[in-house]
Amino acid sequence: MATRDIDQQLHLTDRFSRAIDYARHLHIERRKATRIPYMAHLLGVASLVMGEAGQVPFPVTEDMVIAALLHDAAEDHGGQTRIADIRCNFGPEVARMIEGLSDTFTEDPCEKEDWDYRKKTYLERLPQESPETHLISAADKLYNARTILDEFRAVGPKVWDRFHRSRDKQLWYFNELLKVFKSAGTNRIVEELDRVVAELVRISR
Repeated sequence: MATRDIDQQLHLTDRFSRAIDYARHLHIERRKATRIPYMAHLLGVASLVMGEAGQVPFPVTEDMVIAALLHDAAEDHGGQTRIADIRCNFGPEVARMIEGLSDTFTEDPCEKEDWDYRKKTYLERLPQESPETHLISAADKLYNARTILDEFRAVGPKVWDRFHRSRDKQLWYFNELLKVFKSAGTNRIVEELDRVVAELVRISR
């Protein structure tokens, strides 16, 4: 495989604008048990990915930023049918990354597989995904962990009531993801995720 230029400058085009509009129309829901628009999460993850331009040993591309914006589209809004639509609108590389970021491809979100099955299956598949997909996945998990930590400081253990699984299961999943990310080579996002999860473990005992 040819060595890519890691100094390549990230350039956002009208594809990025179209991806924001695509996500805005698709994700009209709110974050778990809050009044926060889901777009806050998607834009936050995309911002974390953009912030790693020049900080990781591969180019951070517009395709990666678009995949970050749309990383929950298949899981929550149509499975493989949604992947096909994204491939048509944003190209095969974006679709490939979103496949690697999804833990289910069930078209009806009400019929998703059991949480434990989805997470364990994702953990088994994640080591085979690309460094680009790992970075987006880690950014997603960092945003989530930071949010849980902030909300725990505000409301205490009641924050866990917002999830399908207990504190122990949520922390188990974060720590298993960290093992995969670290085994592939760490970066600033993985290191920050490690710190946030450790603090969450500490204060939520």
